[in-house]
Amino acid sequence: MSQSELQLRYSLVCEAGIKPANEDAVAVNVPDDAHLLTYKGACFTLADGVSTAEAGQQASERAVSRFCREYNQTPDSWSVAYSATQLLATINNELYELSHQFVHNQKGYLTTFTALIIKSQTAHFFHIGDSRLYHWREGVLVQLSQDHITVLSEQRQFLGRALGMDARVEPQQGSISLLPGDKFLLCSDGISDFISAEVLQRELSVATDLPLTVQQLKQLALAQGSDDNISLILLEAVTLPEQSLDDLNEHLTRLPFPPALRPGMKLDGYKVQRELFASSRSHLYLVEDESSGLQLVLKCPSLNYDDDILYIDRFIREEWIGLRIESNYVVKVVRQHRTRTFLYYLMEYLPGQSLEQWYERQPKPLKPAIAIKLVTQIAEGLKAFHRMGAIHQDLKPGNIIYLEDGSLKIVDFGSVYVAGLAEIYSPLQHEAALGTAAYSDPHYLLGHNSGVQGDIYALATIAYELFSGGHLPYGHTVENCRTAADYDKLRYRSASQFNPVIPTWFDRALQNGVSLDLSQRYQSINQLLTDLQQPNPAFLHEEVKQQHKTNPLLFWQLLSGFWFITLLLVVWLFLLRG
Repeated sequence: MSQSELQLRYSLVCEAGIKPANEDAVAVNVPDDAHLLTYKGACFTLADGVSTAEAGQQASERAVSRFCREYNQTPDSWSVAYSATQLLATINNELYELSHQFVHNQKGYLTTFTALIIKSQTAHFFHIGDSRLYHWREGVLVQLSQDHITVLSEQRQFLGRALGMDARVEPQQGSISLLPGDKFLLCSDGISDFISAEVLQRELSVATDLPLTVQQLKQLALAQGSDDNISLILLEAVTLPEQSLDDLNEHLTRLPFPPALRPGMKLDGYKVQRELFASSRSHLYLVEDESSGLQLVLKCPSLNYDDDILYIDRFIREEWIGLRIESNYVVKVVRQHRTRTFLYYLMEYLPGQSLEQWYERQPKPLKPAIAIKLVTQIAEGLKAFHRMGAIHQDLKPGNIIYLEDGSLKIVDFGSVYVAGLAEIYSPLQHEAALGTAAYSDPHYLLGHNSGVQGDIYALATIAYELFSGGHLPYGHTVENCRTAADYDKLRYRSASQFNPVIPTWFDRALQNGVSLDLSQRYQSINQLLTDLQQPNPAFLHEEVKQQHKTNPLLFWQLLSGFWFITLLLVVWLFLLRG
């Protein structure tokens, strides 16, 4: 092993102890990939689910598994601190939303959380709650983590901070420079409450066999009466890289924008085949990986924005969002394993055409079976975004690829909004984030982020267009609306006027999907899909009532009966007078 490489050794245990269930969780990710180990580092996490919460076990497992898996998916250009805090914000937001499902019985998804990331010659840590992180060096043990405990008296104290407890999370974070031989101990209170710091210091000072030391600490805690779950991770830095990366300033280091690329040019081992798309904001090229022969799409930022920090941050975040989302109905972003010399990212190449282009050449309206299959695939892709706390915000037929086998994939992460980050539900400020007026929720333009309901509006609009033969629910006048007063003048146009086979119950589902009133619009994609695929009894009742009111045959039958009775009366009166 070269002295210029990072080498770590570690051992861990995570057991229920004397308790019937284990609400602790641990996860470790030491990448085999040299690029990841260099640019992202090794990740060690420990969480202790809050025992008074109904879903403490699920919260701890979710927190450590997602952090270890998704930390490596953050962009290389992000610093450790920025990557970890952004990721913790998204995990906290998810747990907080899940916790609020149990708001009435005061139970939910709550957990402590401690993460240690070893990158280059630096150890970075992030901590929430009362689990512990210790650092040992040359016989001296120091507790790095703070106990987030509120003490009312000797007998009364409670956890003051945990993942999932509040809408915003404020983790303790810090970093220290490493030396070969440094040791770290992450542990839950099943260890720290029953083994003193002095004893821990002594045990770590003589620890040469880490697995043996871990088992000895577990047995010692049990012997001291530990009545809680027992979890700990013990690790040692064996060798360190010779040169340190400047982690503290890394987030300020910007890769240069690529120049305009032409066929035949090469970039970091990728040969340009042809340009696929160009706009004032970005460029897409079909490239071939010279080492594997694989065709990929390379997306570059536009030189128009090389001095726009907000634009650069958003472009970098696109790659992270794409790496986090896994779905057969969303384009796959490809993890880069080479050192980049320019700012760009890679995606799988999809041989197909946009749904917009495909639909223009189809006989209209589409057969219902074909249209509902397309809508269902788009919905599945959107749900993959929503599961990760992300909103697409620019869903339209031009951002959906129709493949040769009839399947669809959602593309373009440029306007995606991630709940839980610093800009939580702030008004959208960039034109690119507003999407296309014909498909975007009008609430976006009015400065309100409608979250999942915004994507539902776009999905319902696309469904309306596919079933109606290319029309829009409010016509093209929606594209000229600028104020709330403009939108108040809009009126929904029944899809059945363009396609008579559309039943009332189906049209009502579309109408609710694009309602300008959020209280009337669906709250989830599944609700919309259910009402599109099977009649909602409430809508059927409305249909029956409507038929009684407006059925033309019934109208003429009643009208004919009236004139017939009138004629009989006239004849009868005439006969009486005669």
